Amino acid sequence: MSPDFLITALIVVLVPGTGVAYTVAVGLGSGRRASVAAAVGCTLGIIPAILASVIGVAALMHTSALVFQAVKYAGVAYLLYLAWQTLKDRGPLDLTADRNARAGDLATARTGFLINILNPKLTVFFLAFLPQFVSPLALDPTLDMLLLGGVFMAMTFAIFVIYGQFAALVGERVLRSDRVMMWMRRTVAAAFAGFGLRLALTER
Repeated sequence: MSPDFLITALIVVLVPGTGVAYTVAVGLGSGRRASVAAAVGCTLGIIPAILASVIGVAALMHTSALVFQAVKYAGVAYLLYLAWQTLKDRGPLDLTADRNARAGDLATARTGFLINILNPKLTVFFLAFLPQFVSPLALDPTLDMLLLGGVFMAMTFAIFVIYGQFAALVGERVLRSDRVMMWMRRTVAAAFAGFGLRLALTER
């Protein structure tokens, strides 16, 4: 595994995207445990994209405008739904939820999972990204791609947990202020809406 892959993957993971925004929002509103659940969900949401790139589904998505557009607009609709739910006090910043409830953690992880699998750009990204770092001398390129994907997932989880724990620490200091929470909620909703708009405008 080359240092170039590790450096490139780290940069990609560090750049804030939809998954980071969701994990941070959960950390701010629901605490440390919930932010870890969000990180788990976002990380698991990478698996379908990696598998799709390995078996060639990503190539179909890249060449078929209909498939790409269908997945894309499903993702846009879900991000706009999250933005609306956040403004209505039932989104990632839901302060009424039981932070220690197992069902709440599962729901948080499920949302993070859906955020990633409904983003077709992620699948196309792995189609273009992983093969670049497969050694031409590899005996089994498929196994190499799966290994690279696993390392990428591990890095994603670690970085997202750090983002989430920091957000939870900040959240513990500001949750007492209704005014601050109102503006945080609006900011998170705007972020989800912005990601949805950007996804809607992307081309293959």
